[in-house]
Amino acid sequence: MSRSNDFARLKDFEAARDDLTATRRHLHAHPELSYDERETAAFVAGKLEAWGYEVVRGIGGHGVVARLRSGSGERSIAIRADMDALPITEETGLPYASRVPGRMHACGHDGHTTMLLGAAEYLARTRRFSGTVNLIFQPAEEGGNPSGARAMIEDGLLERFPFDAIFGLHNHPGAPEGHILTRAGPIMAAGDTVAITVRGKGGHASRPHLSIDPVMVACSLVMALQTVVSRSVDPTQTAVVTVGAIHAGEASNVIPDTARLLLSVRSFDPAVRTLLETRIRDLATSHAAGYGASVEIDYQHGYPVVVNAEAETAFAREVATELVGEASVSTCALIPGSEDFAYFLEHKPGSFLRLGNGVHSAMLHNAKYDFADASLTVGAALWARLAERYLQ
Repeated sequence: MSRSNDFARLKDFEAARDDLTATRRHLHAHPELSYDERETAAFVAGKLEAWGYEVVRGIGGHGVVARLRSGSGERSIAIRADMDALPITEETGLPYASRVPGRMHACGHDGHTTMLLGAAEYLARTRRFSGTVNLIFQPAEEGGNPSGARAMIEDGLLERFPFDAIFGLHNHPGAPEGHILTRAGPIMAAGDTVAITVRGKGGHASRPHLSIDPVMVACSLVMALQTVVSRSVDPTQTAVVTVGAIHAGEASNVIPDTARLLLSVRSFDPAVRTLLETRIRDLATSHAAGYGASVEIDYQHGYPVVVNAEAETAFAREVATELVGEASVSTCALIPGSEDFAYFLEHKPGSFLRLGNGVHSAMLHNAKYDFADASLTVGAALWARLAERYLQ
């Protein structure tokens, strides 16, 4: 379908640019961490209620869901934005910088929330669709397990607010502001965390032959773990095993009893994810045994792979192209970061997109990061047009 005036356009949101910017900067100045998004949720719910949405609060913690029906259509769409901030001290020096010490919106969830609010206002005012729109404002995306998405699902989200497909997005530092990136199939990695405790036999540093040195075992194991990907995973697949921390001992003349490794494990395929766990467990156990030591392994499964449905991704790309033109839409490379939107996609078809935050944007989770206000109208228009097209 062509870029018809029957559906939301960028120009339809120009008049709202200042309001969107003010909303985003308000949220930025008042960040709340995972599981503690009380004021943010109240702020969001208040606006949605004022626009005529049926609003339910407190889903999966501080989650907010807003439902709007129009016409006689039977189809239903869901669009999700996350609301939580990070425990980082902001260093941007901006006039609207975080007013809460040690907390900031360093991942752009303030922008995600604002864009969905912008679309919400437009959809409520114009109602140029036939069906049901469900807007999901999710807490605790950064919370790990249990995450906000999983908590909302376990709190009956899918049964209480049924929908046919779900969409979400994340800002993308390094891509031009307003540029939209899509990818069918896997787009973001599963992220698991592993703690390996090596148990040896402590003793005096001058008599290592009477001890089993867990430090040596741990250091050797770090190198051995690098073979998991290079020698066990199909080279056409992608995986990462990173040892991010080693903790052992307190003194130079003491061989400790234990050493502890902390690993981050990333993968884009469920079979590869299973293989990585099997190899890490087997390798750590046998490697330590070769030195006379033993291991205790705490393997924590984090967020699953984000797998975008083919049809919904093609649809989202078509809508994005209508909105901003082919030159501003591209295919996203695989992203080794993780995202709990994956839990929604395990239950319903949908697509997770990326929206450019500027070529020179600071990285996500960086103390100098700031969401690009220039992308706000693009994101709001994208959600509005996508909802209208899905429910036309």
